[in-house]
Amino acid sequence: MWKTQAEFPTPAVVVDLDVVEKNLKTMHDNAAANGLEHRPHIKTHRCIELAKMQMAAGSVGITCAKLAEAEVMVEAGLDNIFLAYPLIGKEKVERLLALYGKCRVLRTEVNSYVGAKGISDEFEAAGKVCDVLIEIDGGLNRGGVKLGKPTLEFAESIRNLKGIHICGLMYYGGLIYHVGESMEKIREYTKKEHDDLVETGKLLEQAGFDMQVLSAGSSFSGKHPDLLRGITEIRSGNYIFNDGSALEVGLATPEECALRVIATVASRPDDHTVILDVGSKTLTTDRCNYGKNFGYLVEYPELELYSLNEEHGFVRSQGVMPLQIGDRVSIIPNHACVVPNVAGELFAVRNGEFVKMLHVDARGKSY
Repeated sequence: MWKTQAEFPTPAVVVDLDVVEKNLKTMHDNAAANGLEHRPHIKTHRCIELAKMQMAAGSVGITCAKLAEAEVMVEAGLDNIFLAYPLIGKEKVERLLALYGKCRVLRTEVNSYVGAKGISDEFEAAGKVCDVLIEIDGGLNRGGVKLGKPTLEFAESIRNLKGIHICGLMYYGGLIYHVGESMEKIREYTKKEHDDLVETGKLLEQAGFDMQVLSAGSSFSGKHPDLLRGITEIRSGNYIFNDGSALEVGLATPEECALRVIATVASRPDDHTVILDVGSKTLTTDRCNYGKNFGYLVEYPELELYSLNEEHGFVRSQGVMPLQIGDRVSIIPNHACVVPNVAGELFAVRNGEFVKMLHVDARGKSY
């Protein structure tokens, strides 16, 4: 068995548990200081052990992207779940109903009459009522109901469905990832997230709807909780690791990035290029919004990881390449959420020493 990460077979996806714990504490403490509960998105890691660490750090519950993720987490004893995805079709609603009796808190979202009625019919037939949040559009136009009056009109259209109870609103302000590297702009969009959610919530509350939950907070906006006061919970996910997208806008430092991919130089075709034994099957082809690289080389930030094949990473240097065949490098991926699901197993370390393997329990659970 390995003793240090220098012995790990590469490519190796490594998680520094000391950094994870610091990230968890920082996010929870800052949220709590501003009157916010934290319900982290576990799609980032899909790992039961990491989800339980988040709960131990003070999270009120967890957010799941997909129903199969939620099933894995509930079976592991995590019983306060928000399923942040619209469920369409009888098969999925039956599975949601099966989770109902296993959870202390179970909520999902609705953004269409078809979806809301499908849930209501199954739950009413079973003599149950499902708590739902109405998803409002945060600007991406990917499924939410439009802000303000359209949200009220939608709420009215499903008000009398007996198998659901509208208990609030959810919002994802995904445009914040596209506003540039200016911290001022990021804070401006965080404030917009707050205002959009709170103002629409007030409109529904005035019409007699229960606005117990106002849920928002991405990995970017969640780092500015002072601007989110007045909503009830945030759903940041990537904060547990941080990644290249947070690095490039100044929301994290390399030292705060808990997930890295260790790779070995496998060949050196010329004096300016090396090939790493890592490609798109371990990293991700996702780009950061403002950079060209496929990852940040921690020890050699001046080098460019400019292309990926499935098992090859192409690195070039403006001057003579400092890397030789057999050298190892650490890479902070552009988008950490993709990497655990691909890897399946994560090497957990403390102080650079191997602790254990972390299993990605909900790997592939996207159905």
